[in-house]
Amino acid sequence: MKLWQKESTAVSDKVLAFTVGRDREFDLLLAKHDAIGSLAHTAMLKKVGLLTEGEHAVIESELKNILSDIDNNDFAIDNECEDIHSQIEAMLTDRLGESGKKIHTGRSRNDQVAVDIKLYLRDEIHHVKQLSQTLFNKLIQLSDEHNNVLLPGYTHLQVGMPSSFGLWFGAYAESLVDDMEMLAGAYNVINKNPLGSGAGYGSSFPLDRTTTTTLLNFGNLNYNSVYAQMSRGKSEKVLAMALSCIAATLSRFSMDVCLYMNQNFGFISFPDHLTTGSSIMPHKKNPDVFELIRAKCNRIQSVPNELTLLTSNLPSGYHRDLQLTKEILFPAIEDLKSCLDVIMIMLSEIKVKSGILEDEKYKYLFTVEKINQLVNDGIPFRDAYKQVGNEVAEGTFTFNGALKHTHEGSIGNLCNNKIATMMRVAMEKIQ
Repeated sequence: MKLWQKESTAVSDKVLAFTVGRDREFDLLLAKHDAIGSLAHTAMLKKVGLLTEGEHAVIESELKNILSDIDNNDFAIDNECEDIHSQIEAMLTDRLGESGKKIHTGRSRNDQVAVDIKLYLRDEIHHVKQLSQTLFNKLIQLSDEHNNVLLPGYTHLQVGMPSSFGLWFGAYAESLVDDMEMLAGAYNVINKNPLGSGAGYGSSFPLDRTTTTTLLNFGNLNYNSVYAQMSRGKSEKVLAMALSCIAATLSRFSMDVCLYMNQNFGFISFPDHLTTGSSIMPHKKNPDVFELIRAKCNRIQSVPNELTLLTSNLPSGYHRDLQLTKEILFPAIEDLKSCLDVIMIMLSEIKVKSGILEDEKYKYLFTVEKINQLVNDGIPFRDAYKQVGNEVAEGTFTFNGALKHTHEGSIGNLCNNKIATMMRVAMEKIQ
């Protein structure tokens, strides 16, 4: 069954296969949302008098049966149906007869798929939010636990200044705060109801769009029917941009981990059951998990660009190009969730090395501390800088003073408290 097919319609099998593409595969992810959207739509049709009480009662009952089958993984899209919308309407028509044929009144497949996608993306945002919150909490916990364990800080991959594991873990926690701000922005764009916009030009039926907005728990609606259709593609792209920010945080953290696990660094380690080995070098403990997180997240960062290229020269109105957004974005969402999940497994057993800065090769980490000490003793900064620089050049530099830097415990804990507050505010924007 095709929602657009007439009795005399005959389309080439090759054309149908090409135009359907992978829609059935990805539409299974939309099945629950299509049933929920249809429940809201039919409730609205009853309210405005386009369905009788009896018609609505049987349609609602059957839609709930279909929703139960979907929840129990007892649902499939037949080969005769090109998408989830066709499948559910065909099932209702087959089971209810004339009543089932009325479900599409005042609705186009355009606004139907638009609302399905928005409902799906909204749910996925909540899943990503929860996983990100869990990771954030773990990073803050690790930061507090290792706040006074010193770590070399690098600039240009050269030894720079003293840092701490507390600052390192906390830095990525704060990065997630900004990522959640981006995710909240995407959520606000997506959380608007397109249902009732029809094919993009509204309907002459007395549709009540406020009712479906309330029933579907949207924060607002897309008021302009033309723009409601134009939000297709944009919704996907703004979410992809937010996901790419989270991916960038995970990728950068993973690169740090790969470096710090290296024997030449040796700052952190993981137990054998979380690393892999070499087929020829028995001493190897490879950071495969973090290398794959890095690779997957780098690929996720390409998704906004791919969606931009897909939609960049489209005029207003609906175009079949937008069908491809599903096969670009949906797998990226799943990949990011899997990365957020597995990184928690790894961090639950991370081991941090203490006493790192006792190694002679890190003695120049303290040049700035010595300059500051000289400045506090009354020497002008530029003279102190030259004095310490000469000591380094001559190989006579030593530093035996007390270290006073931002990794000190009280400062770090205060910093983490503020970061946690910012995270809570960002999370509250995604309801």
